[in-house]
Amino acid sequence: MVTSITSFGRSGLYDWMIQRVTAVVLLAFTVFMMGYMLLTPDLDYQQWSALFECTSMRIFTLLALLSMASHAWIGMWSISTDYIKPTGIRFLFQAFCGLLTFIYVVWGIQILWGV
Repeated sequence: MVTSITSFGRSGLYDWMIQRVTAVVLLAFTVFMMGYMLLTPDLDYQQWSALFECTSMRIFTLLALLSMASHAWIGMWSISTDYIKPTGIRFLFQAFCGLLTFIYVVWGIQILWGV
């Protein structure tokens, strides 16, 4: 079946669970970043750079980046299968979303780890 091949998880339940877990990760990252910026009003480049020099922050950011990619892919896949009925157009839309998600992940990793 085509839907089981193009979805992120094995079934709707897995996709639903992945959506919820990634949403919690993204919420935690957002709350942390907002808290950091609010508690550091005179934030400068050295402090910002020092924050991301820490390996644990890089891992947390990478987890947030991968969570964003997974969350976005499942969401866009769900939207496309619900609202785009012609198979060719849906395939092109999903291919575009997948390519864009891949580019953002690679770009984020390059920025984060200086690869």
